[in-house]
Amino acid sequence: MKTSLEGWGSGMLGVVIFSGSLPATRVAVSDFSPLFLTSARAVIAALLGAALLFALRQPRPRPDDLLSLALVALGVVIGFPLLTAVALQYITSAHSIVFVGLLPLATAIFGVLLGGERPRPLFWLFSGLGSATVVGFALTFGAEVSVAGDLLMIAAIIVCGLGYAQGAKLSRTWGGWQVISWALVLSLPPMAIIALITLPDTWQGIAGSSWLGLGYVSVFSMLVGFVFWYRGLALGGIAGVGQLQLLQPFFGLLLAASLLHEQVSVVMVVTALSVVACVAGARKFAR
Repeated sequence: MKTSLEGWGSGMLGVVIFSGSLPATRVAVSDFSPLFLTSARAVIAALLGAALLFALRQPRPRPDDLLSLALVALGVVIGFPLLTAVALQYITSAHSIVFVGLLPLATAIFGVLLGGERPRPLFWLFSGLGSATVVGFALTFGAEVSVAGDLLMIAAIIVCGLGYAQGAKLSRTWGGWQVISWALVLSLPPMAIIALITLPDTWQGIAGSSWLGLGYVSVFSMLVGFVFWYRGLALGGIAGVGQLQLLQPFFGLLLAASLLHEQVSVVMVVTALSVVACVAGARKFAR
């Protein structure tokens, strides 16, 4: 019970940190290209992760773990940041945040496929209801937003769910911060090359808010948040703790409204709260 509670507490801290990711990305892409933002955040986080691994003398991954680390890097270091950065050129962060309601279902599915978890049937009912609410929102208001933006967000959710589940599986033996740090180090060479190729033509005129956005997604979204998130998934279960991600739309909408002054409609709030309501039922039947 203590381990489970620690897992849920650690997972909640990760969700709170991740809630600022999409608003920060939305701010940063106003001055940085999606490719540069994705690669730069990975390079900065990788250098920090490498410093931690070196300072604490962590053992190197075994050769048979490299494929798993590559999947983590593909999902959470490259895929999700790049796809969301491109999507946020077409849609607002408030709209994109609602799609996060699909992430727990994607994580749970990959948790079953990769982690060997077996949630009870009612778990899938509650998780499916939350996801269906999100999809219904996107389809109902598709005329008001970009179809391309919505499709990019769905693709981002799928690859992120893969990265979450694979990283949680490795974290059971390695530890959360070691997994994300090694995944970042593995992705450092190609990300550094892309960052150099996509450097802005000029650094003049880049707003301070864009630099803050880059800093947040590099340090907190790309590294610190995963320390708590992977630990939570490993201790409390991928499918169960993954449902905490249903709370992220609520936190994210508050940030989008308060910091970015984006319009948050009543329908968005109702959708987010409806999705959040499903987390209690899903948690009860997660194991």
